[in-house]
Amino acid sequence: MSGVGYRQLWAVDPREWRAAGAAWAGLTGPLDRRIGGLRASGGRLRDGWSGAAATAADHRLAVLGAELASIAPALIEVDQLLAELAGRLTAAKARLTEAVARADAAGLLVDRSGGVRADPARAQPTERAGVAAAGVAAALRRALDGAATADRVAADRLAELARDAGTGWASPPPPGRPAPGAAPALVSAWWSGLTPAQRRWLIGREPALVGRLDGVPVAARDQANRLQLDGWRAELLAERRRLLSRVPPGPLAPLRLHAVAGRLAGLDALADRLTSGGPPRAYLLGLDPAGEGRVVVALGDPDHADRVLTHVPGMTAGLDDAPGELGRVARVLERCAALAPGERSAAVLWLDYDAPDLLTEAASTGQARDAGGALHRFQEGLRASHDGPPARQTVLGHSYGSVVVGVAAREHGLDADALVFVGSPGVGASHAGELGVPPGEVWASTAPDDVIRAARPPEELGRRALLRTVPLAAVVGWPGQTGHELWFGHDPSDPGFGGRVFGSGRGGHTGYWDPGNPALDGMARVVLGR
Repeated sequence: MSGVGYRQLWAVDPREWRAAGAAWAGLTGPLDRRIGGLRASGGRLRDGWSGAAATAADHRLAVLGAELASIAPALIEVDQLLAELAGRLTAAKARLTEAVARADAAGLLVDRSGGVRADPARAQPTERAGVAAAGVAAALRRALDGAATADRVAADRLAELARDAGTGWASPPPPGRPAPGAAPALVSAWWSGLTPAQRRWLIGREPALVGRLDGVPVAARDQANRLQLDGWRAELLAERRRLLSRVPPGPLAPLRLHAVAGRLAGLDALADRLTSGGPPRAYLLGLDPAGEGRVVVALGDPDHADRVLTHVPGMTAGLDDAPGELGRVARVLERCAALAPGERSAAVLWLDYDAPDLLTEAASTGQARDAGGALHRFQEGLRASHDGPPARQTVLGHSYGSVVVGVAAREHGLDADALVFVGSPGVGASHAGELGVPPGEVWASTAPDDVIRAARPPEELGRRALLRTVPLAAVVGWPGQTGHELWFGHDPSDPGFGGRVFGSGRGGHTGYWDPGNPALDGMARVVLGR
């Protein structure tokens, strides 16, 4: 498609590129089976053969297995770059469609070669029509240029992969790894200093390191984490076997078995989404099956998006909830695509903290404070790995997730252009100015029937109890309460907090993402900066 023409762009179907990428990624399954077969053969040889020849054969099988394993990241990389090509072409086609609609509204025709002229069946040509034609022609050119750039980038990356296939997929990197908790900017600089072959070696040999390093490009983290999916599932299956093997079972065994089953179901649903081919393509940026389970997954590629949303869920969220939370993320992205079809947006489900399970836990900021540093590093990592002009970054917290976002912003700082709080019990701050984002970029919404409105602070609960038991308190009043205080501070949906408020329809504590709820449009418009 180099030198993309109007007819080519109009006719191209991005879904075909996504399907081609998914087919390449699907080859990792047969590859894994072949590697497993080699390992099994090696085991049988070791059981019945010894000596120098046996040692040489065993070594050769190990080398073949390593060579096959080194191919897996490249297969996933092909899927990634073709999905990225499909995304860029989708945006270019949207801009093309918008330009043609502008032409029609102005009484202009666009011919098959992309030329713009007045429609003789409509108004007579005027100076104003000439200006409109020039504007349409410029819009068409931007769409075609975007498609041509996408084609060139994809072709260059495919050519690089082909060259690497001839010289070796992987080679060991130099000694030294980033220290735990290293600043994402330092991680990014370290990664940039490696050759492609060295990066693939790390992805294939040390996926646990690469998969969770903030500052490493999203594509590399996705490759590394996808390679670990089978291992994570095996961990959960082993945990279930241990629970079933206990005789007699402990009193909490049914609850623990139920929790493991939930995490397994969540992991399987997530794996299905990862292999479905999208759109938008999903990128696995982190997963930990232990405890309640943690997961970080993006819809769309944050490293190449114009707008990036990070969604932080609240109480009881865990690996079993990941599919539902990802559905909420997807609905915001769908509204962004509808409102700005020519722009590329991505959204991340960030569930990399221990969310409270009980109200007694949710009554404290302890777990929010524990999460603050990780969220801070993640946002810095998104900025460090982004390719091209900086994206507009928005961080959204729902319910207790809004406490996580607020505490992280106040105590650590968040690399974000906007913060959004929905269904919030307070954000650990008394005013928007404490949160460190540009003025006018703190947003909030609370549904009129959201029970979170009852999340009054301990002082207020004490006041209510006192009023019920000591009538004199009703006479003298209770000092210090404004009526806008929630459990974790001033209600961010109150104009007095200093932020901006967008409306929500009725839907309780979780209805903000329901189709037709104005809150859904509100969230999308903040992400887009409109």
